[in-house]
Amino acid sequence: MAWLLLTIAGLFEVCWALGLKYSQGFTNLRWSMFTLVTLAASMLLLAQSLRTLPIGTAYAIWTGIGAVGTAIVGMVLFNEPRTALRLVCIGLILAGIVGLKVASSD
Repeated sequence: MAWLLLTIAGLFEVCWALGLKYSQGFTNLRWSMFTLVTLAASMLLLAQSLRTLPIGTAYAIWTGIGAVGTAIVGMVLFNEPRTALRLVCIGLILAGIVGLKVASSD
């Protein structure tokens, strides 16, 4: 269950990062509220997962999910560069996430 909570927390991290973009420096109330709610949800789920998962592993996976997800969202929604090097680096982050999960004893 902790791994599921951690995964959902990472997805909420992508949501609040997207909300930051759309909030326009917290000047758009609707997107600002979205950002704060998804940030709180992400933190709460991360905290719950940390009840049983090692902090180093959980935090690295949480940030990795957020980084990869946000990079993909940026490419899809904001036409950010899709260079080969960028895609390889995203792949390396994914490999690190999988590696940490496999190496974890939980």
